[in-house]
Amino acid sequence: MKFALKEAAAWTVGLFAVMGVLVASQVQGAGPEAAAVKPAAAAALAPLPGMPAVVDARNLYSETAAGKVGAALADDPERIYVPNLRSNDVYVVDPKAMKVVDRFKVGIGPQHIVPSYDLRTLWVTNNAEGRTDGSLTPIDPRTGKPGKPVNVDDPYNMYFTPDGKSAIVVAEARKRLDFRDPKTMAMQFSIDTPGCPGINHADFAIDGRTVIFTCEFSGTLVRIDLVERKVLGYLRLDMPATRFKETKGAPRVEAGKPWEPGETEICTVSKGMPQDIRSSPDGKRVYIADMHADGVHIVDVESFKKVGFIATGIGAHGLYPSRDGKSLYVANRGSHAIRGPKLGDGGVTVIDFATEKVVARWGVPGGGSPDMGNVSADGKYLWLAARYDDVIYRFDTATGAVQQIKVGAEPHGLTVWPQPGRYSLGHTGNMR
Repeated sequence: MKFALKEAAAWTVGLFAVMGVLVASQVQGAGPEAAAVKPAAAAALAPLPGMPAVVDARNLYSETAAGKVGAALADDPERIYVPNLRSNDVYVVDPKAMKVVDRFKVGIGPQHIVPSYDLRTLWVTNNAEGRTDGSLTPIDPRTGKPGKPVNVDDPYNMYFTPDGKSAIVVAEARKRLDFRDPKTMAMQFSIDTPGCPGINHADFAIDGRTVIFTCEFSGTLVRIDLVERKVLGYLRLDMPATRFKETKGAPRVEAGKPWEPGETEICTVSKGMPQDIRSSPDGKRVYIADMHADGVHIVDVESFKKVGFIATGIGAHGLYPSRDGKSLYVANRGSHAIRGPKLGDGGVTVIDFATEKVVARWGVPGGGSPDMGNVSADGKYLWLAARYDDVIYRFDTATGAVQQIKVGAEPHGLTVWPQPGRYSLGHTGNMR
């Protein structure tokens, strides 16, 4: 979808100005460069009001590095919280003991465990697909125990505006974003996204003024203006010429052996199935995992156009930056289907942010279905749910070695807790 020339020009000028302000903020008091910034221009095109200041414009993940867990989280026990979609419960795992230490029932169809903006609540999004009794279950991370659920319509996923004023409940089936009070979940307002069927995952611009969501069932992206509360436009993601061939019962990687995605085939599907989306460290690009394209689309934020593609593996799904902000971990489910087979040819691909090249591939011995999760606070492990195999994985980020823990039926968006960062933008821990 094309922008009007006036709107596109305003967006371009605004982004360049904001980036200039952010870079200048890093040199204040360091020399004559700071004096060269015009206060009027800075004030006119500042980041989203109320949003915490960007610490490093070259790396928006600077405050999510190992060793930066906030003091308020010091007494929160280290746990992995796993929502199990089909068994309607949450398993709690002690990562040091490598065992399940608790489990409790929640609402219908728990999809993700979402850290709140202020990091004091973990919300379970029970979207009750095909029903009308969706809910959010709060978990106290200090005790690991659930509280009283809040009735909320179709909460497939949830994010938070960068100023912390609203929770964004992703009402996937309704093609709608519901902005709610981040503590009480009382409705504030909604933004309809009629051209985005299957709206689900998101990431925010470095200035906090816009957000891009993926549209799973139309193979597109939608960009939202959070200040004006409106849709800015849509982008259709074109498919690659080839993708990886999914073969039932194909040989799987053996322990100690490198993982390769296998044979390729001509890509005959007409549209993608975009899933998770994450920003480059400098905020200039976003990366979109696509289950049908078997890789990651690269989109330039300023022009809102696709500029590249990286093949990763069958069913590319979850995206997680490393704690040093240098790498992007891509979880590949091992199937193009929404409900795939057990022991598929899934694995993890590691992309170097600077070169946008694949630098490592980690398989699951015997096969598996890496899906969603996050990185441990120290950066040593990548924890992922095995969507089709009823286990969770712990990948060693130095070697790729993997261990498994049995959990409930169809684990999905697990979260690792605690995590470093000043605030959460939602999902399974999109921290900044």
